[in-house]
Amino acid sequence: MTAATPTAIRCIGVEVRYTVRSYRPLLRDLLRGNAPEATTVDALRGVDLEVGVGESVGVVGPNGSGKTTLLQAMTGVLPLAGGELLVRSLPTFLGVKAALRPRSTGRSNIRIGLLAQGLRRDEAEAMVSEVAAFTDLGSAIDRPMETYSSGMRARLHFAIATALTPDILLVDEALAVGDRAFRERSARRLDEHRAAAGTVLLVSHNLAEVRRSCGRTVWLQEGRIVADGPTDEVLRDYEAS
Repeated sequence: MTAATPTAIRCIGVEVRYTVRSYRPLLRDLLRGNAPEATTVDALRGVDLEVGVGESVGVVGPNGSGKTTLLQAMTGVLPLAGGELLVRSLPTFLGVKAALRPRSTGRSNIRIGLLAQGLRRDEAEAMVSEVAAFTDLGSAIDRPMETYSSGMRARLHFAIATALTPDILLVDEALAVGDRAFRERSARRLDEHRAAAGTVLLVSHNLAEVRRSCGRTVWLQEGRIVADGPTDEVLRDYEAS
């Protein structure tokens, strides 16, 4: 980003820690009243990052490097153990495991999702058919979502989350599922989002998609940023590591 670009996201020394407890303690420990053993995991270790309005930034790294944790911290879902995290507006998080109502139909989830994004009931109702068509789920749109495959759920959630243009969109592997036609349709929608000056952070193991979508990429390793720069340069070093 340039000095003239307004900031959408700013991370200053961001730290996130998890406490993981063993839930299979020995019987003798339970009888003695001893608590299960706890292990502290440093998921993010002093992350400094600034993302400008309208930027599209890829986030890469091996499993367990802190990519999803970083995105969830940006939404406010995870508390910080240290540092400061500022956002221009509340980000929309789009992940394969994002929560929807499993016993409601796909169509009902669309309606609820649009209302949750601030539309009036009549405005939401007017958009339901358009969003349903984007999912390409056919008659399954009127089945309970708990009957869907992971790919079908991802289609539904992507369609809901991008029906409007959020100021900040955080995408966590949500483009890795679904058939080729849907992935291409999703990529075009992200292009439209960026054209409207939306900010995108894309976590993906699909480096071709990162190259196509992001001019800048951040490489996370063990909770730290080890590289941040032009996508081709960062991915070249990442692939060589």
